[in-house]
Amino acid sequence: MRYFFILFLFLALRSFAQTPVIIQKPILWNAEREQLSLDYLKSRHGIVQQKAVIKPKMVVVHWTANNSVQATFNTFNPVLLPGRPELTKASPLNVSSQYVIDRDGTIYQFLPDTVFARHTIGLNYCAIGIENIGGDKYPLTDKQLLANEALIRQLKSKYPIDFVIGHHEYKTFRKTKYWRETDSNYITSKSDPGDDFMIKLRRRLIDLNLLSL
Repeated sequence: MRYFFILFLFLALRSFAQTPVIIQKPILWNAEREQLSLDYLKSRHGIVQQKAVIKPKMVVVHWTANNSVQATFNTFNPVLLPGRPELTKASPLNVSSQYVIDRDGTIYQFLPDTVFARHTIGLNYCAIGIENIGGDKYPLTDKQLLANEALIRQLKSKYPIDFVIGHHEYKTFRKTKYWRETDSNYITSKSDPGDDFMIKLRRRLIDLNLLSL
């Protein structure tokens, strides 16, 4: 009996330790952003809905290429996408993500899990986005790795998440049932967050039995 009690206590403490603290920092969501999101779902993904919501099946991990949560908030908060003609030709809707993780591992939630965000071509309709503060000049940290693990474990417990991918891997889905992009020429090259980070993250999530392509 003592063995089972110790095992139970260990698992309980492990679960508690991995339950992430999430700070709410919502970006602007108004009628214009909702309508542009619905327009995006229809024109880019071929999906007609009454509400700009998603049914999460995957998590896409990104990096911001900057060194500031506030700078990322300031980038995502406007409804309309400033500049970036390679993206505005597809839609004026600004890019965003549901989560942002700071370099010390602090997790911020910019949008609810199931609210549409434009962050990954062809997969927005089913993907939760996690942005990590950093990039080529600011390699992602061990604290960010642990925070990604904890957040993804929580998301997996809430939704039928099949895949966890890096943004740089998104094109591998082009010939699968998950890919929904009406313009086959609408593709951009991505390097974030890199193979090294994703290898480390997948090792930590191996018990979740996630799928791979």
